[in-house]
Amino acid sequence: MDALNGLLNKLREVAAALPDRRTGKNKRFSMIDLVLGAFSVFFMQSPSFLAHQRLLEQGQGASNCQSLLGMAEIPGDDQIRRTLDGVNPDDLADVFRQTIDRMRAADDLAEFRRLGGHVLIALDGTEYFTSRKVQCSRCSHRKRSDGETEYFHQFIGATIVSPGHTRVLPLPPEFITPQDGHEKQDCEQMAGKRWLDKHGRTYADLKPIYLGDDLYAKQPMCEHIHAAGGHFILTCKPSSHPTIAEYVHGATFHEHQEAHGHGKAQRTHTYRWLSKIPMRDSKDAMEVDWLEVRITNAAGKTTYFNTFITDLTITRENVVEIGACGRTRWKVENETFNVLKNNGYHLEHSFGHGKHTLASVLVILNLIAFAFHTACAYIATAWKEAALRAKTRYYFFEQLRSLTAMLVMPSWEMLMRCISPPKGTSPVADLLRTT
Repeated sequence: MDALNGLLNKLREVAAALPDRRTGKNKRFSMIDLVLGAFSVFFMQSPSFLAHQRLLEQGQGASNCQSLLGMAEIPGDDQIRRTLDGVNPDDLADVFRQTIDRMRAADDLAEFRRLGGHVLIALDGTEYFTSRKVQCSRCSHRKRSDGETEYFHQFIGATIVSPGHTRVLPLPPEFITPQDGHEKQDCEQMAGKRWLDKHGRTYADLKPIYLGDDLYAKQPMCEHIHAAGGHFILTCKPSSHPTIAEYVHGATFHEHQEAHGHGKAQRTHTYRWLSKIPMRDSKDAMEVDWLEVRITNAAGKTTYFNTFITDLTITRENVVEIGACGRTRWKVENETFNVLKNNGYHLEHSFGHGKHTLASVLVILNLIAFAFHTACAYIATAWKEAALRAKTRYYFFEQLRSLTAMLVMPSWEMLMRCISPPKGTSPVADLLRTT
């Protein structure tokens, strides 16, 4: 479990460097303990984790906060919320880069490489908080049909994805929030450009290809992607791009077709594309390749249809893979946002809203927990073996929660052995005999 310990050390290092805005003598708990205390709830996927650790400390004089997370003391929930409200979420971004670097050290992200060594980064927005009563300085707002004002939070998620498997790797988010000096309310397009400006160069060495929906298929966004050292494959509806629609109408396409499966399960994949067409009606228009992907079943009914633009040159040799990569954009919704909201991370649950940045900081720590889980499943041998023996994700985390609520684990390795013990061993019984 050296990989996990290394990641936790990086989180502690970043937490220690955060500005401490507390005044006076009320500084009993370090910034490390406050950040790790909040993070632990998401990493253990247990809203009551800290409460259980306080009980363990009272009964046994030690807790998993100390032995597993390296915390000196366990702060109270209110202390965590008060102190983290005001922390700049961007100050935690380097933890994501460290996660990527540790995974690259294993096998250079081979499982995520596509199209000759590129990494796919999907961008998309999601909403994670809504209220008509609770608000803070970073809330967006909208009028509802009954005349009342609704306050909400959104962020742009950036996620490394790949066709062919379900693993995804979250990167730092960019929050959609009121901007100083701007009268108009912030929006997904502006936040997406900010993400590229802030983080694009940080991940340029991954040779990124950015994926996004039709909202991103605009020349200014594509220029931001190029400035950040990336390429793009973006969903592009001709109905919202009149110049592209004009070129596509009545054009002679390059075409490639493949059949998959047999009998009633057969699916026909048809790819049609055009090369070097302008994105808009202007002298400085960027030229892109346009791709149409259609899948039909054995009866000839269309089961999938979409169109894309890309700055990559489409050929008969790479069109299938470019199409597969473009279709992978949905993983930022299904395998990132859906997992965060419904599979134990409780993204939409309010762990604390605060008056300034608390809601954003907690989202960042939740995403870091998600990134650490992916990294562990990828490069931490003991974690991988325990998860494999546990068979289901639900059972694995249920055991993680239950065991750490009852026993103080001396190490992550021991916790993994207890979650799913090898045949003929009883590590939980051994622990009980020594406590």
